[in-house]
Amino acid sequence: MSTDMDSMVDGVKDEKCVHRYGDAFPPLPSTSPSPENTNSEGNWTKSPAAPKMSLRSSTVTQVFQVPLEERRFKDAGAENCSWGNSNHSSTEQARVCGDIMKSFNVSIELSSGKDRSLTVVITGKNDAVMKARREVLNKLQTPWKQQMHIPKEHHRFILGPKGARLQKLELDTATKIQMPRSDEPSDVIMLIGTKEGVEKARHEIQLISDEQAKLAMERLPIPKVFHPFIQGPGNRTVSDLTNSYGVRISIPPLSVNKDEIVISGEKEGVKKAAEYVKMLFEDKRKNCQTVSVEVRKSQHRYVLGVRASGIHEILEATGVSVEVPPTDNASETITLRGDPQSLGAALSQVYARANSVVVRVVEAPSWLHRFIIGKGGDNIKAISSDIPKVHIEFIDDQDKISIEGPPDEVNQAEQSLRTIISRLLQSMSYEEVKIDQKYHRYVIGQKGANVNRLKTELGVAVRVPSDSEKSDVIRIEGSPVGVETARKQILDMVEKVANEKSRDIIIEQRLHKQLIGSGGKNIQEIRDKFNNLQITFPEPNKVSEIVTLRGPKNDVDGCYNYLLKFARDIAEANFTAEVRVYKQFHKNVIGKGGATIRQIREDTNTKIELPSERAETDMIKITGRKKDVEAARKRIEDIQNTQANMVEDTVTISQKLHNSLIGARGRLIKAIMDEHGGVQIHFPVEGAKSDIVTLRGPKEDVASAKKALIEAANEKASQSHTAEVRCKAEYHQFLIGRRGTKVAEIRDKTGARIIFPARDDKDQVITVIGTEKAVEEARKELEARIAALDNVIESTIDVAPQYHKHFLAKRGEQLRLIADEYGGVSVSFPPPNSGKSVVGLKGAKDCVEGAKKRIQEMVEDLEAQVTISCVIAQEHHRSVMGARGSNVQKIATDFGVLIKFPDRPERNVNGDVPVDNGTEKHDAISITGRSEKCEEASKALKALVPITKEVNVIQTMHRYIIGKGGEGVKRIMQNHEVQIAVPTAGDPSDAIKITGVEKAVNEAITAIEDRVKQLELEEEERQRKSFQVEVVVDPKYHPKIIGKRGSVVTKIRDTHDVQIQFPDKKNAQNPDTIVITGYEEKCSAARDEILAIVKELEEQYIVEIELDHRVHPRIIGIRGKSLRKIMDDFKVDIRFPGRDASTPDLVTITGNEDDVYDCRECLLNMAEEYLQDIVEKEALDKYRYPKDTVNSNAKSDSEGFRVIDAPWSAPDTNSTTDFPDLASASAPRTTPTWGPSVKR
Repeated sequence: MSTDMDSMVDGVKDEKCVHRYGDAFPPLPSTSPSPENTNSEGNWTKSPAAPKMSLRSSTVTQVFQVPLEERRFKDAGAENCSWGNSNHSSTEQARVCGDIMKSFNVSIELSSGKDRSLTVVITGKNDAVMKARREVLNKLQTPWKQQMHIPKEHHRFILGPKGARLQKLELDTATKIQMPRSDEPSDVIMLIGTKEGVEKARHEIQLISDEQAKLAMERLPIPKVFHPFIQGPGNRTVSDLTNSYGVRISIPPLSVNKDEIVISGEKEGVKKAAEYVKMLFEDKRKNCQTVSVEVRKSQHRYVLGVRASGIHEILEATGVSVEVPPTDNASETITLRGDPQSLGAALSQVYARANSVVVRVVEAPSWLHRFIIGKGGDNIKAISSDIPKVHIEFIDDQDKISIEGPPDEVNQAEQSLRTIISRLLQSMSYEEVKIDQKYHRYVIGQKGANVNRLKTELGVAVRVPSDSEKSDVIRIEGSPVGVETARKQILDMVEKVANEKSRDIIIEQRLHKQLIGSGGKNIQEIRDKFNNLQITFPEPNKVSEIVTLRGPKNDVDGCYNYLLKFARDIAEANFTAEVRVYKQFHKNVIGKGGATIRQIREDTNTKIELPSERAETDMIKITGRKKDVEAARKRIEDIQNTQANMVEDTVTISQKLHNSLIGARGRLIKAIMDEHGGVQIHFPVEGAKSDIVTLRGPKEDVASAKKALIEAANEKASQSHTAEVRCKAEYHQFLIGRRGTKVAEIRDKTGARIIFPARDDKDQVITVIGTEKAVEEARKELEARIAALDNVIESTIDVAPQYHKHFLAKRGEQLRLIADEYGGVSVSFPPPNSGKSVVGLKGAKDCVEGAKKRIQEMVEDLEAQVTISCVIAQEHHRSVMGARGSNVQKIATDFGVLIKFPDRPERNVNGDVPVDNGTEKHDAISITGRSEKCEEASKALKALVPITKEVNVIQTMHRYIIGKGGEGVKRIMQNHEVQIAVPTAGDPSDAIKITGVEKAVNEAITAIEDRVKQLELEEEERQRKSFQVEVVVDPKYHPKIIGKRGSVVTKIRDTHDVQIQFPDKKNAQNPDTIVITGYEEKCSAARDEILAIVKELEEQYIVEIELDHRVHPRIIGIRGKSLRKIMDDFKVDIRFPGRDASTPDLVTITGNEDDVYDCRECLLNMAEEYLQDIVEKEALDKYRYPKDTVNSNAKSDSEGFRVIDAPWSAPDTNSTTDFPDLASASAPRTTPTWGPSVKR
């Protein structure tokens, strides 16, 4: 065996192990299954060992034919056509198919047979294919119409529930079935569709009609009193008849007084069931007798039992029917009907059931009910745990408790309840306190804090009526001691609130922080001092100087004075002044090591801030008490005076001109100071009544600044005259008028400017500014009006007592407004409930007359007030109100009405919303005001009710309307405050629904239509820009058209705004075709430019030379660097052959004739030099690396596994082409050529 193996190995060594590629690496089997391995649905056949799985494709295909005589487009030229992705054809038939494919997302293929019948293949989802099939038949096939007469009573069976059966029939048969409406007398059904579909639909409808024709219905006139015998105990007799004869028997319920029984079903079954019922009725009619007994009405329900189970049990046991009068009938008579022998037993059962349950009523105060029930119902649970059949009911708002159940158990429950009631009455008490409803919220406290505190501390319950109850009575329940203590605390609380006062104090906002103190220390001390007081500061981000004090009157007044003094002290301690010191003298102010400025701070007790060196200003800021600040400023100025030639001068300028000279925010005076070397100019402080203006600085600068200041003052004086008018401060508002109308009237008449002082100004002087004539006229006008106001009179006006509360409400808010508007006129109303109607007014004559007129207008408004109801569905109330009621507030303000929305509905026991006069009462919004204003407000409210409109937009544009991430539709919804619903991807509808206020909806529709127009324009623009031009160019010119790194083609693209597509070298069917896409005119221009380049290339000279392929790498260089340099130098294009070229030595040069031949000579010289180096290297290698024949033979013997005809080729390591020498990395050397260049 070993010998054979050795000989085999030797044989292998003698032969070369050569294999063909196809034998060594056989191809893998095809992935497509063979026909015998696939089933009809295209799924892999299951192998016996494979687990059983059912795989079904979700895509189906339907094939059907349309005969020539039924084709609608008989002359259509689309034979054997298909549209895989809804590509449009030029024919109408193709357009129809394309639309259907888009609508239902299916693929449709059409083909025509020799008989010109049309074969249609539809592929897609099952439901979509069915719908598309019907649509194709409707559009491509001539409709076939047929009528059929079907009895009217059978139509509802053809329709099916909600028309579902009819829809399925239309879908299955691809027909349109038109049925007459229920109120039409016609029984004709119209079928429209293909002939085959119409016949199929006709057949199905006829089957339904024939099936219904077999059915029958019979009405039996049987008196109501005999229905229980027909029905049987527990409906048993009816069930037996239904099961035996397959019929349906309808017996009216007890509540319906109808003397008939209806039997329906197949004719034979109906006949037999009717005979049995009639027989049973006749038997009972002949043999039955009646007995009537009187039973208390309250006990009737025990005879009936749950769902009439009691009378069914009596009927089953005795065969006697028990007739109980309905609950709305006051009769107490119960009638028994049946065989005479059984009436006695039935009567005994009726009495037993009637007396099985009794009802007792226990008297207990209604306020005590919840204590009787106990926490979590503990007391009632303890009573009913041993007697579960007893039902205890607490009657709301009544002093009664109802107990219902068996007599013995009711007695036990009654005894237990009376014991609990007696115990609670001894330990519990209640008291009712009458407190004005406006103080209820203070009794409750913030989030119920006060009520919860009383409950926790005293164990009492405080019941405060809601605002809607309009009651002043507060009820306190609990132990007698706790109730009395709680009553006193509540009365004290109300008295305290009634004595409360609110007062505003104006403090500069810059002082608020110091007033509060670090960590609130100062304000806490104030609150501790006035501990019953609430102090409210404005929000930090709100510009306001008002601090509100609220609390007991004495505390408010005391704190007011204390804060005024405290704020005044802080203001005095924070007086600020600035002194200008030239930057070069700041070091002198600071002193060595800060000694000088530190000494000034200590001596004057001030805060001194110097600007930084980089700051542009040279002002030093001093803060402290005014006297100390002035002393510090003088010492700083003295330091500067000693260091420089500083002088001080004054100029007299009328105080009236000071503000105009200073300018807005001091801009004018700062400009003068900066223009004249930074001279300091000090105007007297406000209220000083001084005309002296002080200037300080270098002597020359002071002189020039003084001159400029005098010139500016003279200019202002020539243009401005002023006058002062004095009057009582309360006249100011009357002189100004409502919204400034009266002062505007004087200003327009005279042309003068009138300035009224602020409320907190000490000197209440009215200033008039303007030309001399205008000032004089305005002054006289003001004085005349003030004289009229000084004429104080008293007057009265009659106001009906029922309107007094309107003026006195909210602490007399309306009276304050009248007084503010009409010069502080005093208005006095008689005491409440006095019955008097005379209102007194006192003040200036014009003010009194104006106030009387205003009061009369308000009374007329009150008299003319009506209340109307604006009915808007409750579901829309939130939308109508708007965010935080903004819409309602605006309407109420605009129309001067009061709008009240109803409370949300509380559903009754049946889950229904209560209805009042045919309208849900919670839908009615009440509007109070003048009749015409109420109507206008009602219209405005109804205009806010959201509506829904639809706008049709082709479905392909929906995604553009929605926008990226929904941005487009969100923007429309936000801009117009609407809701927009766009159909989902699976919904073929084009309708976009918009919901909101009608005006906003219309605006949103307009916005969507504008967007659609814009999209249509963009689509039109895309169509124009998608024009294509094909240019046939020899592929050898393509690289030149592309250019270096695409520079040439990029320039063409940018110049003409087109897209240029070159053919794919590997898969191109037309390798010489360049496609240009863009506007038609620009495509033409780009094509002309490309053709011009091609023409220029065709005119170029081409020369082919042979260069030894071994020198090619050296000429090309690293990454083609050397080659590019040669081409740039000679302005030519050089092409080397590929690796697999048949002529590997052939090199092509293209360019102008002279440049081509110059380049040719250069390449030949380079090739000659490089080739000489290669030959010398190969010759040296023969001696340097001699061939080893022994190793060579050994190598040949162990060549290993060799493959021929493989898709790869082994590289030749000895080839200088595949493995160039490293020397080729250097740039080529140009060998100089002697003599003139040769040109051919």
